[in-house]
Amino acid sequence: MSDWAAPTAAERAVTLPGDELVAADVVMDRAFDLDAAPGEVWPWLVQLGKRRAGWYLPARIERLVPPGRRALRHLEPRLLEYEVGDVVPDWGGADATFTLAAIDAPRTLLYTSTRGSTDLTWCLRLLPVGAGGTRVHLRLRMAPVRHRRLAMSLGGLVDAMTVVGLAAGLRERIGR
Repeated sequence: MSDWAAPTAAERAVTLPGDELVAADVVMDRAFDLDAAPGEVWPWLVQLGKRRAGWYLPARIERLVPPGRRALRHLEPRLLEYEVGDVVPDWGGADATFTLAAIDAPRTLLYTSTRGSTDLTWCLRLLPVGAGGTRVHLRLRMAPVRHRRLAMSLGGLVDAMTVVGLAAGLRERIGR
C-alpha cells in the first residue's frame, strides 16, 4: 500500500455522511492506505481524540511531545464504547469540541462542531481495498468561512500535515 495518497477525483466527488449538514465554503479531503482490514483500523479511530487516546503521531515525532500529551500505543477497552452525542474535546482551544453525530462500525465516524460562527463536519470513512487493506478517507467541511483563501492554504497545510502524522502513527500502532 502507498505511504500517503491524496484523495482521488472520485473520492472528492463522492457524497459522504454529513455533507448535507454544512453547505461548505471550504472542503478538505485527505486519504491514505493502511495494510490492515477495516475491522483492525476501526478501534484505533474510535478511541482517537483529546482526553481519549490522543492524536497518533509516529514515535520519532512523539518524542518531542511532553509525555503526558503523547497518544496511546495500545487499544484501551474503556475508550471503545462510543455513542452518538458523545462529546470529545479538541486541541483547537479550551472550548473546542467535536460531537459524535453518526457511527456506522466499522465504516464511518461523523463528527460535528461549531468554532465561533463556523459550523463544521468531519467524516472518517474506511473502505476495504485489496487483500486485507483499508483506504481511510477524511473530509472536513466548514461554513461560513470568512477568509476562504487563507483557510484553504494555511489551514489546508496544517490539515495535510496532521493527517500525514496520523497516517504514520496509525501504521506504527497497527503494525505491532
